[in-house]
Order: sequence, then C-alpha cells, then structure tokens
Amino acid sequence: MDPLFPTLSAPHARAADEALRFGDRTLSHAELAAVSGALASRLRGAGRVAVWATPSLETAVAVVAALRAGVPAVPLNPKSGGSELAHIVADSAPSLLLAEPGVVLPQALADVTRLDVDMDVRDSGARPETAVPEPDDPEAPALIVYTSGTTGPPKGAVLPRRAIAATLDALADAWQWTGDDVLVHALPLFHVHGLILGTLGPLRHGGSVRHLGRFGTEGVARELGAGATMLFGVPTMYHRIAEALPDEPELAKALAGARLLVSGSAALPVHDHERIAAATGRRVIERYGMTETLMNTSVRADGKPRAGAVGVPLPGVDLRLVDEAGEPLPADGPEAVGEIQVRGPNLFTEYLNRPDATAAAFAPGGWFRTGDMAVRDPDGYVRIVGRKATDLIKSGGYKIGAGEIENALLAHPGVREAAVTGEPDPDLGERIVAWVVPADAGAPPPAEELAAHVASSLAPHKRPRVVHYLQALPRNDMGKIMKRALGNGGGKA
Repeated sequence: MDPLFPTLSAPHARAADEALRFGDRTLSHAELAAVSGALASRLRGAGRVAVWATPSLETAVAVVAALRAGVPAVPLNPKSGGSELAHIVADSAPSLLLAEPGVVLPQALADVTRLDVDMDVRDSGARPETAVPEPDDPEAPALIVYTSGTTGPPKGAVLPRRAIAATLDALADAWQWTGDDVLVHALPLFHVHGLILGTLGPLRHGGSVRHLGRFGTEGVARELGAGATMLFGVPTMYHRIAEALPDEPELAKALAGARLLVSGSAALPVHDHERIAAATGRRVIERYGMTETLMNTSVRADGKPRAGAVGVPLPGVDLRLVDEAGEPLPADGPEAVGEIQVRGPNLFTEYLNRPDATAAAFAPGGWFRTGDMAVRDPDGYVRIVGRKATDLIKSGGYKIGAGEIENALLAHPGVREAAVTGEPDPDLGERIVAWVVPADAGAPPPAEELAAHVASSLAPHKRPRVVHYLQALPRNDMGKIMKRALGNGGGKA
C-alpha cells in the first residue's frame, strides 16, 4: 500500500510549504515529517495509543505519528464525561495516552501512562526519509473512533488504513482536491469530519490546513481572504455565516472567492443554502458519511449543487436503497423512501470487542446497514430524509421524512430553528411533532399558522399536529440535533 502521507515519507517538492497552522503556530511538511517521525520511533510496538484530542498542533502530530508507526490511535473527546471516558479506556485498553503538554487530564485517565507530545524535537533541517517507513498492510487498524452512543455505550469503529486512503482519494477525485488547496475549518479533532477529512486529507494531498481553534465568522473571512481555498463546516456554522452575511461584507467577499464550501455531519437547511448563495454567488456542497463508512456520497466540484441533496456515490462506493424487508428498491423506479446500504473499500473492519454488533450491522453480500433513510432523484442524487429510528415517521399510512418538514418550517420567517419527531397516536399511528425555536421569543408564530405553512408547502398529511416552543435545540459537538433529548408538552395544531 502507498504511504498515507507521501510528503512526509520521502523528499518532496512541497517540504518547505506550510502543512499545519493552529493560531500563530505552524509546521511545514518537512517540520511535520521530523517531529512526527521522532514520535513515531518512540511509539513502535506500543499497541493502541489514546490521543487527548484538543484542537492543537500536538493532536495532529500525535495522530500522524501513530499512523506512521502503524499503531492504532484512539481519539478522545476532551468534553466527554467520566463514565464515557472510563468505558472507552476499558474497551480500547491503550498502552499510552498522548497529550498536549500542560493539559490537565480527568481522573478517568489516571491509570493510563501519559506521554506529552514534545514539539521541541522539531528540526526544520531534518531529513524525513530517515524516519521509520509507514506500514504497508492496507487492512492494518489505523484509527478506532467511538460512535456517539445514542443507543447504548459508545462502540469503537475500527478503521483500517485502506478506508482512510480510499475516502480521501475519492474526495480528491470528486472535489478536484490538490496540494494547491488550503483548507480552513474549526472542527473538533476527535471525529471523522475534523480529523480524517479536515486534517489527514490536506496532509495526504500535500496541501495545508488552517485550524481556527474556535469558530467565528471573522476568522473565516480572514483566512479565506488570505489565500485559503476551501471551507469545511457543520450546519450550525453555516447558519451563523448566513445570519452574519448581511452585516459583514468582507465575509461575503471572502466566501465568494473560495473554491469550495463543504457542509457535513448533518443536513444543511435549505433556507441557509439559499441565503448563502444569494449573498455570495457560491453554493455550499454537501456530502454524506458515517464513522463506520467514512464518506459515501458527495456533490462533485464539477457537478450542480442542489439544496437538500448529498450528491452521488463516490468512486468505489456501491450504494442501494432497501425497503423494510431488506429488498432493494429499483434505482430507476419511482421516488420511494428506503434505507441506505453501502459497501466498498471505505468501510470499517469491525466494532472493537463487539462481534455481535459487527454481524448485526451488515446485510448479506457485505452491505452495511446505515440506518439512514433517503430517496434517490432520477439523476442519481441522494436526498437523506432522516434516521430510520428517529426521523422516519409513519403517519396515516404515509412514510414521511422529518428532514423535509424541518426545511419547510425553516422557510417560515418566524422560525429560527426547527426539529421534527413522531410520537404515538391512536388514530394515525404516529403524529408529526415540531420543536421550534422562534425568531422572536416574545411572539412565536401560532401552531395553526405553522401547520398551514407546511401543508401548503408540502402536503396536508405532512403538517405538524403538535408544536413545542423552545429557547434552543439540544445539539452535540458536531451540531447534530439530539432528538432523543426532546421532551413532551406543547401546543396542538
């Protein structure tokens, strides 16, 4: 297998170019090769290593060093609670914990041997070819990334080296991603989005990443205005951008000059798509992936962005929709909601220590059951309508995706945020419930008005029967709405 990081494994034309920037701290490709190579030499034979994944140069160096040493890395969320950290440590059994010097670690990690990532060994004149060579087994575990644990304790998805390479190369094809690109983002480094796509992606392609540390529209405008070409974000970030655009002309100018604006980790509301496009002339493209599958689909850089669509399957990825019986829906048939199943080199190997869960995750033929529900447009574009467990509502004999109702609600001027769920109903089976953060907390739009708005935009059977008003929607670190945290009580429509 080719090395994951060609610019770090041998002399390279881009050695002197900037590879990583976190605030005012930077590393060139040559410097990164030297410091990660020195750490990789210390990690050889260490078994699994945990990484305290703060948004820092040290986190990036730690993960790159582990990958170069052939040692599986387990990124840890610094915001995790004690019980969750204790579970992950017990499950993954790391022999070392790599951390940024000076960071105070929680008690749950007290029994794991700590090794601070030492940046003082950096030597810009070091020869990267003297570092230990990367392992060449494509099936070797590279990362163990723990799922969010919405249906039980987090499970460790074992991601092999070939899955990382396959996804990043497929995205390079879809996005025309090259070493000339400079990526800007402020994503956490313990998830697929910020770590694999947002950090390892630029390094594999010979480009660079500028991490903002903390998201802010000023930082986005500054970096895109200073030569960055790509922006990665989650819907919460793009929503804040859309809100700020009318008052920040420099932000609009910077976004207009970007080569690619990419949103992921959750669906970007159509309303925000349209506001950004109107203000900048640039459309945000979406892609779709999971911890277990990395990236499955994307709108291509040379394709036509479409609000609400996550594009077409990436090179090497097989994708199908299946009905409730697991039977494939015809690709050229009438529009119908089905569960997405995928297979390809981008898939994980297993859930660590969970052969039962691994077996249950796959259908015959090696198809991974994503649990995501979608429809496919006649031109092959995939549109996700929600999660099978929480976003597919069966009401009055209809199968309804929560996502399209949420987009309809967000188009109402009185709605700032919206989520849609289903709850048991003795007549309909399930009734549609809307959770709304009003634009004006003192004068929320009446439930009857919102129901009529959805009925006129979509269809009468898709209108919410109950509306709850909230000050904010519960979200996780990646901006995804945590629907299981939504309670009861509200106004009927």
